[in-house]
Amino acid sequence: MVFRDGVPGYYDRLGYLFLDFNAFFASVEQADNPSLCGRPVMVTPLESDHTGAIAASYEARPYGIKRGTTVREARRLCPDIVIIAARHDRYVAIHQDIKETIEEVLPIHTVYSVDEVACSLSPSEGEPEAALRTARAVKAALHQRFGPALRSSIGLAQTRLLGKLAAESRKPDGLTVFLPTDLPQRLSGMALHDIPGIGNGMLARLENVEVRTCEQLWTLSPKQMRKIWNSVEGERFWYALHGYETDEPRSKPKKSMIGHSRVLGKDHETPEGARIVARALVLKAAARLRHYGYRTRNVSLYSQLRKREGQLEAMEGSTSLEATADSFAILEAFDHLWTHHLEEIRRRTGVQSLRFGKVAIYLSHLTALGSVEERQTELFAGAGDLATTRNRERLWKMIDALNADEDGKIAGLGKGKERGPAIGRYVTLAAQLNLDLNYLGGKIAFSRVPDQAEFVM
Repeated sequence: MVFRDGVPGYYDRLGYLFLDFNAFFASVEQADNPSLCGRPVMVTPLESDHTGAIAASYEARPYGIKRGTTVREARRLCPDIVIIAARHDRYVAIHQDIKETIEEVLPIHTVYSVDEVACSLSPSEGEPEAALRTARAVKAALHQRFGPALRSSIGLAQTRLLGKLAAESRKPDGLTVFLPTDLPQRLSGMALHDIPGIGNGMLARLENVEVRTCEQLWTLSPKQMRKIWNSVEGERFWYALHGYETDEPRSKPKKSMIGHSRVLGKDHETPEGARIVARALVLKAAARLRHYGYRTRNVSLYSQLRKREGQLEAMEGSTSLEATADSFAILEAFDHLWTHHLEEIRRRTGVQSLRFGKVAIYLSHLTALGSVEERQTELFAGAGDLATTRNRERLWKMIDALNADEDGKIAGLGKGKERGPAIGRYVTLAAQLNLDLNYLGGKIAFSRVPDQAEFVM
């Protein structure tokens, strides 16, 4: 195990500044539209009464509005609520601007998500007073660039884990220091499930050894935690909790799956409407597949029906295909899968007039371009078929480049030397022409910030 500061020893300086933006999506909307500041705001995946909140401003929370609250319930709880469809491309753009602003003050060590980063403090910056000055400088720089709506909570501590706990302890707009001498008292009263890395499964394991509080967790030894976690991660967790940061070299994980899902509005709840959205998701997933340099050998489909008599019917299925990044081949596999999917749903439910609430597409069994696994697979492919597939893949790569229009050359056609902003998706399929493809733009997951390019794929 590699320790950031050498062999573990007790020291009283701070190692990290952890920054967590408060109600990020809603705060970005308030920052972009100052008239929303101080008002309850709720962000939803799309414009529909049949969806729920993915973010709620702090002004909305006293009304009981939080993540998952439905639009109808939110309007009942707070008639003045402002409901906005998510703009994930805007949130990623702001995320990039935030990183630039922070790095004007100090370097970012780790980006955890679109609204969480950790910065490493040098020995001189780690003195408590110096760390506080640095934290205030970060807050001032962010305030100057983005205004008062985009608030953040900062935690200062010896490790990134403790820094996150410090930031979480005071929201919104907090600045909290966890000194070594404050531990374990500062953890007192925290629930175990509030600590990152302790989910329901780990809670059950801790319950089995009668560890139910943070105080009891603190008294465990590194070897005991390793045994409970059943891996070296438990030992790393102990050190991080006790103020010793480990910098383990870890290989970049291989992607195992690329997927997209969408909640459907009324306009796309019919089988044909859901199919059109699902095919657009396939195209988007295939573009990401090429962007990251993979081919797929499996297409999976998941769908949910609208609620009927209190039950939400869900179905899933998958189909295999030869390794490819050709959107035509992937769409063909999807079309066969969709036909079988509808037949199976109707057989199981006995309902012919279906209404879909959600569709999801996943590409899996991925192989990296040029990998040994891919070369072995190609040995069994016919030369003619393989050549056709590769030619189609090159065609789709060209389409991807046209849609991205990174230099604005296509947007500037007919304007002489003038370059216009790229609008994206200059080439699409006829079936998608009446579909708002921005509705299918990239989404931000808890631990993954999409590339800006994904929003025009």
